[in-house]
Amino acid sequence: MKEKILSVFIDESGDFGPYDFHAPYYLVAMVLHNQEIDIQPNIKELENHLNHLGYRQHAIHTGPLIRRESVYSNDFIEDRRKLFHALFHFTRKLQFRYVCVKVRKHECQDVVALTSKLSKGIADALRKHDEFWNWFERIIIYYDNGQVELTKILVSVFSTLYAHVEFRKVKPVEGELLPLYPEPYHNGYG
Repeated sequence: MKEKILSVFIDESGDFGPYDFHAPYYLVAMVLHNQEIDIQPNIKELENHLNHLGYRQHAIHTGPLIRRESVYSNDFIEDRRKLFHALFHFTRKLQFRYVCVKVRKHECQDVVALTSKLSKGIADALRKHDEFWNWFERIIIYYDNGQVELTKILVSVFSTLYAHVEFRKVKPVEGELLPLYPEPYHNGYG
C-alpha cells in the first residue's frame, strides 16, 4: 500500500518589522496537496499553454506579474492578463486545500507579540482540522526559509503537533513549477 503523503507549500506576505498602514497584516498561506492525487496532467497542460503563449519553462510569479516587475517589466497588460488567467484556470481544476493565517500587525506591540500571535494562529488553524493532518503518514513542508522568524515558528509548531513531519527548503528564484512529488527535487529544489 502506498504511503499517504501531504505536501505543504508555504509562503508569507508581510514582515516582522513595525506596523505600517500600507501593509497592515502578516499572512501565512499554505497550499496542501495530497500526493495520492496526480496533478501531472494538469501541470503538463499548463506548461503547454505557457509555451504556446511564448513563456517556455516559466514559473508564474504573481506579485511581479501584477506589479509589472522583473521578467514582466516589458510585457503588455494583455500578455500579463493571459498568464494570470492561465494560472487561475490551472488552480481552479486542482483538488487541493489551503490554510491562511492572518495577523493584524497593529494588535502586536512588538516582534514578541507578533511571534506569539502568529504561532497561536498557525497552531489553532492546524488543530481545527487535526483529523485531516493525522490521516497522513508523512507531512512534507516546503518553505524557502525567507524569514528566519517564520521558519522557527513553522518548525516549532509543526514539530510539536506532528511527529511525522519533515522540512524541505525550496528556492523560488530558480523559477520552475514544482512537480508536486514527494521525492527530493532535481531542479535545484530540495
